[in-house]
Amino acid sequence: MKLDLDNLIPANPQPSRADALKNRALILETARQLFEERGVEAVTMTDIAEAAGVGKGTLYRHFENKMAVSEALLDDEQRQHQAETFERIRTQTDAAATLRWFVGATLDYVDRNAVLLCVGTQPTGSLQHPAHWWWRQTVRGLLEQMRPPGDLDVLADAIYILMDVHNVYFLRQVRGYSLARARDEILRIVDAVG
Repeated sequence: MKLDLDNLIPANPQPSRADALKNRALILETARQLFEERGVEAVTMTDIAEAAGVGKGTLYRHFENKMAVSEALLDDEQRQHQAETFERIRTQTDAAATLRWFVGATLDYVDRNAVLLCVGTQPTGSLQHPAHWWWRQTVRGLLEQMRPPGDLDVLADAIYILMDVHNVYFLRQVRGYSLARARDEILRIVDAVG
């Protein structure tokens, strides 16, 4: 199964005017700062508009709700992670090492962005989100190259679930494990597959 590396995250279909791009960037930077200071749940769309110094109409032209703001904040980092992943897949010959790197980098991304990733999701919502589904596809493709024994689909799903924000949140916030401890043990599981 060959991964379609070029079409997993679509490009922005409509270029924007310079002032609209500037307003969008200002809104996102303001939202990120407010979310970090107060927490996502405590910040309203009105708070974002007022702190950014833009009208509510401007805010809502860019983002229909707080979930849309959260998704936009995650987008750039997700695109960078995807580009780096695909470059490694294209240039590396050791699928097991690439899988290990990918799972570790994804866990770091999830931990950094846990609050934003949970906005508006149900217990399995982030697993079914199209922006994250490429993680599962990447794991499945690397497992196919590695050819471990067992059902590759079930193995891919199990590894994918280990990277889910709800799992990472449980390990970090409920169980109290450090990121290093949780990451090391998840990677030990991934290593055992290869």
